[in-house]
Amino acid sequence: MFKHLPSLQKLVSQLQRVPFLASKNVYRVAAYFLLQDKSRVDAFCRAIEEAKKNISPCKVCFNWAENRDLCVICSDRSRDRSIICVVETWHDLLALEKLGDFKGVYHVLGGALCPLEGIGQNELAIAELLERIDSSVTEVIFATNATPEGEATASYIASKLLSKPCVISKLASGVPTGSTLEYMDRITIHKALAGRRPF
Repeated sequence: MFKHLPSLQKLVSQLQRVPFLASKNVYRVAAYFLLQDKSRVDAFCRAIEEAKKNISPCKVCFNWAENRDLCVICSDRSRDRSIICVVETWHDLLALEKLGDFKGVYHVLGGALCPLEGIGQNELAIAELLERIDSSVTEVIFATNATPEGEATASYIASKLLSKPCVISKLASGVPTGSTLEYMDRITIHKALAGRRPF
């Protein structure tokens, strides 16, 4: 089909590597770029290159930070550093932060334990989290997703915290099993955070 259009074949091949782009939309996205003015395509490519160049993980919590070592949350002195909320991804942090209720800090693991996909403890920011938890930390909230992987990740980390003096809690059961924070409504997340319970 693409033998006479090698450039289009390359474009589609690259788009197929984007994990959240549905396969049925790959050709539509390719057509979208082909129909755009060159200036728009150039601007899009520049935006990706600039983001890749300027954005990197925060040195403390692994949230995204731009041209700095610390993200805006870790840089904010008004945040309560004695409470750390542990999330799987930046999307989950964003879902919680949009509420405006949580005044502590975060730790982004970078995913959840999943041996079948080759994701073990060394692929996540677990060791860095354990290093952060000292005598100044009074509570660790697990806001991992209510999936088998999320629950297993929280349980694994919690087992490493038994000797620590902090309280270990997790989101209340208002979070449906099998769901992810990214797609939940604000009220559900608010109730889950407010009604958190001991782990």
